[in-house]
Amino acid sequence: MSFSRRRFLQATTVAPLVSALPTLSKAEVSIGSATLTTISDGYLTLPGSFLFAPMPQDDLAPILAEYDVSGETLLPECNLTLYRDGKKTVLFDVGSGADFMPSAGTVLDSLDAAGLAPEDITHVVFTHAHPDHIWGLLDEFDEPVFYNATYMMGRAEWDYWWNPETVSDIGEARAAFAVGAKRRMEAIEDSVQLFDTDQEILPGIASVSTPGHTPGHMSFEIRQGNSAAMIAGDAIGNHHVAFRKPSWLSGSDQNAELAATTRQMLFDRLTHEDLSLVGFHLPNGGIGRAVADGDGYRFIEG
Repeated sequence: MSFSRRRFLQATTVAPLVSALPTLSKAEVSIGSATLTTISDGYLTLPGSFLFAPMPQDDLAPILAEYDVSGETLLPECNLTLYRDGKKTVLFDVGSGADFMPSAGTVLDSLDAAGLAPEDITHVVFTHAHPDHIWGLLDEFDEPVFYNATYMMGRAEWDYWWNPETVSDIGEARAAFAVGAKRRMEAIEDSVQLFDTDQEILPGIASVSTPGHTPGHMSFEIRQGNSAAMIAGDAIGNHHVAFRKPSWLSGSDQNAELAATTRQMLFDRLTHEDLSLVGFHLPNGGIGRAVADGDGYRFIEG
């Protein structure tokens, strides 16, 4: 799948700016005495082929019509998640920063609207190291934006992007992603805390291995007593085809077959355990639930 930052930026010149898209939107859910809040980092402008090229086009068309989704241009939200329990303020991913695309990189404005400054963030936890999740790590002086935070990443994800062979193995179209990830990871090399799967990385926050979108992609189960949610990152990447046809391969995933297996695992867990779902690219703040519907699922907001 040919995919590059240049194609992203070209898409922004031909797509209309949609005023209805939120810039500071948020959604919220209580988990015991803690709160999960999503804040906006803006949105991406993507060619539809980025997701849809590998899919059966005749079967895809009615799903896109049902959800009123364009097959030509996609404008997915970017929802960063805040976890607050009175002691910790944990930010999951840091957004795009100023260098990825013009429609994204608004996290600092969104934090300000929520009454928070960068120094208030105690921990930053990464789902994975794609540009819209990690390029916001550094400011214009190449210093970490969230300078008081402890940075945390899954060991497999760190090792993948740190490996000097990744930049050549990932393919020419994504080579800039590898270079950009490595540069930002170098800034936190001496202080980052690495973790493995099925590990309580912080009290009430456990890592869940969800590979495929990237080799070491992590989701996180947030639990207090009988109340729980899953922060899924990009393991469930949209509210339409990913739900209706989770087994279909997506062009957005680095290992599409593994990502499809991961999606089904997550949907099984979400529905069987009745977990709230927080998705990075899901609509209207990205918080809701997955419910079974026929041979697929639906996203129910709220």
